[in-house]
Amino acid sequence: MDPELPVVRLCVAGMQAEAEGRAGAARDLFQQAWDSAADDYEACIAAHYLARHQNSPEETLRWNQECLDRADRVGDERVAGFYASLHLNMGHACRQLGRPALAHTHFVRAAERVEQAPEGQYGDWNCFAIAAGLRDTAGAREDSVGEGGAGAEGAPRSLDEAVDGRVRELVSRWCARGELMALGLALPAYLGYLGTAADRVRLRSALHMVHAARRLPADEQAELGAVIGSAALR
Repeated sequence: MDPELPVVRLCVAGMQAEAEGRAGAARDLFQQAWDSAADDYEACIAAHYLARHQNSPEETLRWNQECLDRADRVGDERVAGFYASLHLNMGHACRQLGRPALAHTHFVRAAERVEQAPEGQYGDWNCFAIAAGLRDTAGAREDSVGEGGAGAEGAPRSLDEAVDGRVRELVSRWCARGELMALGLALPAYLGYLGTAADRVRLRSALHMVHAARRLPADEQAELGAVIGSAALR
């Protein structure tokens, strides 16, 4: 985004107000950004921030949808990096309204666009949040077509449920006793798992490095070896 755009300057000021706990001032600044938007690109930016300051899930969804619609109207490289976050926000809003199947569809679409998100902590956060959304709404996946979505065929998938439970149990044990090396290696690959071949390789490699260090109790070494050899990670 161009930091010299008046809309961007207003949104930056709004974010500063948020950080200082001045929610009312932040909302006013984001509303000013919306009112002053000169085109769909600027309106998309302003709508994104206004969505965060609504008083009901319905209004939050409405503004997130407005943001997505404006991005679609722009339709060029300026908004390509926005889509992972836009669909992620739509997914969260749909979950708040009790529509998990439609939420899952948006999390899938977010996963399909996550490689276009900016690299670094922002991109990592999007990846982790999308993966969590996919896991939490996986049970509603088969209803996605009926909710107006594209369905789950060919879409990124969550980690196999049985393997996910075993990894979670191991991670819980490592957290309980501060097993920092194991957590540092495994957590990024686990939290960002979106079901692609690259994700499987990344998670298997991270778990293998923990296993190869041989610093875990014997029962955890054996369990971790079994997880690494599971069909879900091949």
